[in-house]
Amino acid sequence: MKTIKNIFFSSWCALLPLVVFAADGESDMDSLPALMPYPQQLTPHSAAPEFILSGNSALCFRNSPSNRLRAAEARFRRRTERQTGISLNAATRCDTPCVAGNISVVELAVTSEDAPSTLGELSRAGDAYQLEINPQRITLSADFEVGILRGLQTLSQLLGIQRANAASLQPMTINDRPRFRWRGLMLDSARHFFSVDTIKRQLDGMAAAKLNVLHWHLTDDQSWRLQSHAYPRLHETAPGGNFYTREQVADIVAYAFDRGIVVVPEIDMPGHASAIGVAYPELMSAPGPYTPEDHWGVHKPLLNPANPAVYTFAEKVFAEVAELFPFEYVHIGGDEVNPEHWEANAEIQRFMQTRQLPDSRALHNFFNRRLSEILAGLDRKMIGWDEILHPGLAPDAAVQSWRGPDALGDIARAGHNAILSTGFYLDQPQYTGYHYRNAIIPESLEFTDVQPGEQWQTWQFSAPRKRGSPVSGTFTLIESRDGELRGVMKFSGKTPQRLRGVKRAGPYTHFSLDTWMGPLRARLRLNNKTLSGEFVVGNAPYHPVGEQIGGTQAEHEAPVFSGAQHGLTDVQVENILGGEAALWAEMVDEHTIDLRLWPRTFAVAERLWSGEDLQDEAFLYRRLPVIDRWAEAALGLQHRSQQAAALHHLFPKSLQSQALAFSAVLEPAHYYHRHHEKSVHETYSRRDPLNRFADSLPVESIALRELRALAESLPRDPTSAIDVESLQPGLLHLWRAGVAAQSLRQHAEALPADIRKLADLVDQQMELGFLITARFVERQPFTPNEEVAVRAQIASLKGMHGEVVLPAVYVLERFMDRLQYSGPGVNNNTDKQHD
Repeated sequence: MKTIKNIFFSSWCALLPLVVFAADGESDMDSLPALMPYPQQLTPHSAAPEFILSGNSALCFRNSPSNRLRAAEARFRRRTERQTGISLNAATRCDTPCVAGNISVVELAVTSEDAPSTLGELSRAGDAYQLEINPQRITLSADFEVGILRGLQTLSQLLGIQRANAASLQPMTINDRPRFRWRGLMLDSARHFFSVDTIKRQLDGMAAAKLNVLHWHLTDDQSWRLQSHAYPRLHETAPGGNFYTREQVADIVAYAFDRGIVVVPEIDMPGHASAIGVAYPELMSAPGPYTPEDHWGVHKPLLNPANPAVYTFAEKVFAEVAELFPFEYVHIGGDEVNPEHWEANAEIQRFMQTRQLPDSRALHNFFNRRLSEILAGLDRKMIGWDEILHPGLAPDAAVQSWRGPDALGDIARAGHNAILSTGFYLDQPQYTGYHYRNAIIPESLEFTDVQPGEQWQTWQFSAPRKRGSPVSGTFTLIESRDGELRGVMKFSGKTPQRLRGVKRAGPYTHFSLDTWMGPLRARLRLNNKTLSGEFVVGNAPYHPVGEQIGGTQAEHEAPVFSGAQHGLTDVQVENILGGEAALWAEMVDEHTIDLRLWPRTFAVAERLWSGEDLQDEAFLYRRLPVIDRWAEAALGLQHRSQQAAALHHLFPKSLQSQALAFSAVLEPAHYYHRHHEKSVHETYSRRDPLNRFADSLPVESIALRELRALAESLPRDPTSAIDVESLQPGLLHLWRAGVAAQSLRQHAEALPADIRKLADLVDQQMELGFLITARFVERQPFTPNEEVAVRAQIASLKGMHGEVVLPAVYVLERFMDRLQYSGPGVNNNTDKQHD
């Protein structure tokens, strides 16, 4: 197939005069520093000389520092040496002789100390800081010492990785404070145990991202990880004997406090309680016996709300928790309660009758109120997941939403503090841009009704999944008089959402939207009132089927969408505390945690810290690689080294460079596609190994991002000039990966079977990429027979291959569609395709 590449490159040269290039010079965004999260206000002083930091520069405190500030200043000096090689002396008071004269000075000024132990003290003002950089002096000031901690992170990012005896900084003024006061990360130590050092490393990353809440998931069906003196069999039965001693917990809480982070423990009740059943079966609703649970999923065991010993258990456990965790909130889980064991227990049914509890939902509410009362007696407040929201819930209880903006709005309207996690699940691999688009505040969405003369159709769909119920719902497409398309989709149980980019190409209808599953791109055939095609969720497909259930020719009236989702009042908006990234650990362990969290968590942190109007994804992706390298060098995060270690395990030493180039165009399957695959082909449990090629891959192929973005932004007009140069980076990576794949195939005997198969596919993808893009650039559609062959090859490359996806194939298919159905001389009859 070398001739294809030759044709492509010769065509490229021939078409260069047609390329439309951007104007010379940097854009405003390009000239801004690569900070994450980005400050609320940053004013460069470009005309002023740079500040020069060297070993002679002085650090000083305007006031006597606390132990926490002393520790932060020492960390800043160590980090600066790792980043730049500059060794700074310990800070002194600013009125000492060592800061006199013409030497450059970094001055830290704080008004008062603070030690937040309540929600009220997690205020936006408490994190605020001001950073002033002029040619001779840097002044970092804050009202509270936590603000100094945040500002030192910004200063460290500004220094970057300069590796010199002196580092220069552009003069500027920064006034910064967070948008939300609750900016969290949930780590799940119940399913896979994380060592104390690993958790501390994540806390360093959190501090750098200006996150301030570690939500520590310590108990679940699979294990109880917290040492208990009152009920020792809880931790003694933990898998592998792995649990956190009281001393280790105190160490982690203190480590977090030094970095401006509070720790909220999650102790699950009444569900996710199989581990309690193993240790103390007498507390459960079904007789048992209970065996250690290592399967993932939702399990049936529940605590028995009719047993007084259960409340004694809760009192003693929460007393131990309150002793270890000083922050005022304790998370009780409260989610995914399957009432089967309650309904089958005669004692519990009599208990419900006596207390006039009509159903299991009411029993669950009763239990939650009792837990809230126990916590109140310990001067603590309750947080739970969506399911705890009910009339009569303690007014000071907070509710965390995993169900999405609809549920978050319900929480805020009910007057409770609300925290969003939907859209921030980092254990579900997703593109960083998806997390970045995630809106914290539920938006008021108004839809334009069908107007006179417009054509409309409503379609019902169901997309089967390998685990769980199908994804189902309806969508309506509306075509205006001038041919413009718009649409609305309503998933079952969800409020409607507006479709993006609705268009037709040949027999296909395309649109996209962000869902609770991730970004969804539809490529559907709507023919003869039947629906087929693909929903690509994240980077892997579901195959929906359905039918038309309404339309312009129908007797009933057109659908009305106005007011489909109401917004919140200003008072209700104030109930939304912020959000949390979540890293559930079914498929994350000690060896992959950094690779899954970083640097994507910086994008989530920016959504929680920075202004709502900061939405430029190109600006995000320009900064992300810089932060990626800085986080490794300055913080010691191991996302890069964990990938390198995984590749060393999978590939011979002589093939490491090829392995990296090969990996650059591959991704692990996104959303829960891998979970569903393991449910069908493996045990979906702790027994499934997490040392395979899919586990070695970063979540997102940054190498292919430009190519993906280009395909998504192709101009509507097929005669528009083609920016051939913009194809080059993505095709270069496809070529490098293909060459690497060919080299790997020559050493097939040294590679696992799944990698040998992927090498064949990556080689095919390279050849296909050159073929399609060459024709695309030349605007030469394939003949019908050629198209059939190329489409068949595309189909063979789609989907999951050993839980790995070739994301470029979907991009190439979009170029193919555009070429075949929008090029000169193509019969693109789309007017009748929906009749």
